[in-house]
Parts: sequence; structure tokens; C-alpha cells
Amino acid sequence: MGVSGSGKSTIAEKLAQRLSWTYEDGDRFHPAGNVAKMSAGHPLTDEDRWPWLQAIANEIDRVCKSGEHAVIACSALKRSYRDVLVHGRSDVRIVYLNGTQQLIAGRLAQRKGHFMPPGLLASQFKTLEPPGMDENPVTVSIDASVEEIVDDTISQIGLRPGASSTPRRNRT
Repeated sequence: MGVSGSGKSTIAEKLAQRLSWTYEDGDRFHPAGNVAKMSAGHPLTDEDRWPWLQAIANEIDRVCKSGEHAVIACSALKRSYRDVLVHGRSDVRIVYLNGTQQLIAGRLAQRKGHFMPPGLLASQFKTLEPPGMDENPVTVSIDASVEEIVDDTISQIGLRPGASSTPRRNRT
């Protein structure tokens, strides 16, 4: 989770590769109306987000029920959004990609072809509610290389790439 430009898709995809898990980009669960609204430079409302979040939550439930494992990139900026996604599951972890607005703005300025315009970054930071300790988050700094961020994430969760899909121990 994190604001647009924090590296969610890049980190989630690389993390999934390292763990031999499925990768899903939460953006693919957005209804067409949400994509059009964001493309026009308008921030989404909570009413816009609920169907999107529920679609992702349904995918999480499907993956968990089937015994599969997945990494899903999703902004999940508010606690209430994460509550929809996790809904009390102890087998789902939130990874918070933490970075400054200045760092992320620089990254967004270089990004091409994404439906989220850089001008909406301020609204994302205004909406952002960093996860609380009671959410058992994995918080990683994005002021590092992709490999270092993935290594830090795997270490904090307690996973061993390729060896097991279950944590060695929950490190909180």
C-alpha cells in the first residue's frame, strides 16, 4: 500500500517473483468509471472506492480459500479501506511503502502512460492514514533500491524466498 508513485506495482511484482507467488495490480479491479475520473484529474470519492475495494477483498478471499498466495498492489490509503481488504484476516499482511512527498513527486514527474496524473499526489497525501501498529503492518522506506525494499519486506514478514510460503515467525 502507498500513494501513487510509491512503487507499489514495481515492488509487489518483484516481491511476488521472489516468493513464487501470483502478482495482481489492484488497478485492474477499478471500474471503468473510476479510471476515467482519475484520468480526467479528479480524485475518487469513498463512494467510488467501495466497489473497487470489495472486488480486491473478494480476490484476497478467493486466493486464501484456494490455498494460493498472492501479492496485490493497492493504494489502501485509509484505515477503513484496509479494513475492507483485510477484514480481520490474520493471514493477510499490509506492506506500507513509506516515502516523502518530494521523493514521490520526482518519480511521478518521470512516469509516462499512467492514468494517475502527478497533480493528484497532494490529494493522496492528504487522504493517507499510515497504518497503525494494531494493523501489524510491514513498513518499508522507499528511499532504497527495489532489491533492498524487497529484501527488507521479506525479512520483516519472516519469509524465505523459494523455501516456504509461510512465515518463519511473525515479527511484530
